[in-house]
Amino acid sequence: MKNKITHLDVADYLDSEEMIAEYLNAVIEIEDGDLSLLLAAIGDVAKARGIKQIAELSGLGRESLYKALAPGAKPRFETILKVLKSLGVSMNFKAPNAA
Repeated sequence: MKNKITHLDVADYLDSEEMIAEYLNAVIEIEDGDLSLLLAAIGDVAKARGIKQIAELSGLGRESLYKALAPGAKPRFETILKVLKSLGVSMNFKAPNAA
């Protein structure tokens, strides 16, 4: 009997604001200064919400959104903030020793 391996698409599980926030927070915590992992996670969330809708809400074209979130991309911080806002999440900062 062969084992069947299926492709896991995290976007299939990002179905609530809470889950999205937890996912992005987890990525930020494990990310070590490498923007590509965060961009990939934002891309997962955009896919879960619908790329076309997120592009429209953020004021970007679909192609521009794909380029901004592509591996190796270096989008402007302003672009990242627009996309996060269109996803319904925001960034929060805390001191390293804060609970």
